[in-house]
Amino acid sequence: MRIFGLAGWSGSGKTTLMTALIPELVSRGISVSTLKHAHHAFDVDRPGKDSWRHRQAGAQEVMVSSQNRWALMHELRGAPEPSFEDLVRRMSPVDLLLVEGFKRHRHPKIEVYRSSLGKPHLHPGDPFVVAIASDEELPELALPCLPLSDAGAVASFILAHECD
Repeated sequence: MRIFGLAGWSGSGKTTLMTALIPELVSRGISVSTLKHAHHAFDVDRPGKDSWRHRQAGAQEVMVSSQNRWALMHELRGAPEPSFEDLVRRMSPVDLLLVEGFKRHRHPKIEVYRSSLGKPHLHPGDPFVVAIASDEELPELALPCLPLSDAGAVASFILAHECD
């Protein structure tokens, strides 16, 4: 399974690019799954729902299933966060696993960058950043610079990089 990531500061447009990339890649016949890192407590169900009540009661894992989808929630209950590799092992095989976040992990990634955020670039400290996607041209950079609003160009770059 090929792994390729999008990394950048909050507000840079990672999720917007990700949601544009997925249908672009799928239209090219690529099966895609995603792995997103959240830096805060998050919840996938709502208070009062049966699955939420099961977790609140102390269940380690809760699986919810219907004719349309299933979801598995695992409560860490104070245990350390699983490693990137452990999380990837839990994923079903696909052609491409797109990763949002995990900006310090050692997988090829595109840095999503907006100078208007006033944040520094990630790529000087990360040799796994192979390109930048930005809302402006950045001719001073040695890395390829892709237009943030052109999911087709970004998808083509990712697919070409996979062949390296």
